[in-house]
Amino acid sequence: MDSFLGHIDINQYLPVAVDWATNLVLALFILIIGIWLAGKAYKAVVSVANRYDKLDDTLFKFFGSVAKYTVLAFVGIAVLNRFGVQTASIIALLGAAGLAVGLALQGTLSNLAAGVMLLIFRPYKVNDFIDTAGQFGKVTEIDMFTTILQTFDNQQIVIPNSHIWGSKIVNHSHHAIRGVDMRFGIAYSESIDDARAVIQSVLQAHPHILSEPAPFVEVESLNNSSVDFLVRPFCEGAHYFDVLYSVPEQVKKALDEANIEIPFPHRKVILVNESNA
Repeated sequence: MDSFLGHIDINQYLPVAVDWATNLVLALFILIIGIWLAGKAYKAVVSVANRYDKLDDTLFKFFGSVAKYTVLAFVGIAVLNRFGVQTASIIALLGAAGLAVGLALQGTLSNLAAGVMLLIFRPYKVNDFIDTAGQFGKVTEIDMFTTILQTFDNQQIVIPNSHIWGSKIVNHSHHAIRGVDMRFGIAYSESIDDARAVIQSVLQAHPHILSEPAPFVEVESLNNSSVDFLVRPFCEGAHYFDVLYSVPEQVKKALDEANIEIPFPHRKVILVNESNA
């Protein structure tokens, strides 16, 4: 009698056990295959950046992570479905939670979107000197949310990417050859040709100034008390600041040696002494 009841119980629960065992095996199979596919998706996206030097590794690692976790999300839904879990409500709940998180992190997401755009269009790269968002310095790091600059006085400035993407970006390192604009004034009584020759001699002797393109030295304007030259020598980008901060002193000394006057503002005051009759 007991053996008969035991036999009935086994037959009763055997289909359920087989069904759970089947679902468990299939779930493990889906999970293993899904993890393998997620890894393959990540590597496939990252490999695109490795094949082309102009593509940014950071950006494609981010895209690879997005692809990886998207595959894992579908794998998780498929595994839950094998056990009869209604995933529609879970998806709706996750969507609502994602919306709430998105609203709470609106500023962070705007930085992320700006970071993606900066990494795609690459208006600057690491080691470039840029002027943006009211800051100037050398780019030391670019990530998905911020850009880090190093100033000349060795300060670190962290700028949110949304501030950079929404403002003007001046990349001083984009072109290999740079023109360096400087202005010098001489007195009206001095010879323009002599002053130009002195300035050109200084530029020709400078070790970082290129002969091609030739330096530009011409009269730009006639001011109240001076004749002003616009001087634009050309140099490699790495020597821009060396030229900018060394040439004015050398030109001043050369003009002094040539006895060419560099004027400064004068004011004439006339005193009238009137006596009462």
